[in-house]
Amino acid sequence: QVTLVESGGGSVQSGGSLRLSCVASGSGYSPEKYCMGWFRRTPGKDSEGVAVIASDGSTEYADSVKGRFTISQDHDKTTLYLQMDNLEPQDTATYYCTAARSHPEAPISLACPLTIPTNMDYWGEGTLVTVSS
Repeated sequence: QVTLVESGGGSVQSGGSLRLSCVASGSGYSPEKYCMGWFRRTPGKDSEGVAVIASDGSTEYADSVKGRFTISQDHDKTTLYLQMDNLEPQDTATYYCTAARSHPEAPISLACPLTIPTNMDYWGEGTLVTVSS
């Protein structure tokens, strides 16, 4: 079992920044065996992949956030971050930290594809980000 707890959401004006954090824990969590990611949801819409990071450190981003968001992990890979800069009103959503079991050598596109939220095995409770114009 893996537990994911997010923090760092809040309200900012357009152009502002926020950093989301997610602490991963649980007897089943081994950093080398998981791909981690951030997904977001808005009412009435499906989950949208924002950014993912594989156990080898490779990353992928949704086109809508490239150049503005950065996903990273701390040294022991128990904390996941999402640095969000130049936020836009369309970034308003509940952001979820997620984890997917993966083979250490699997390419990120197979380990945790951004376009397949159901591939992620564990989800946090979410943290709300609101961006006003």
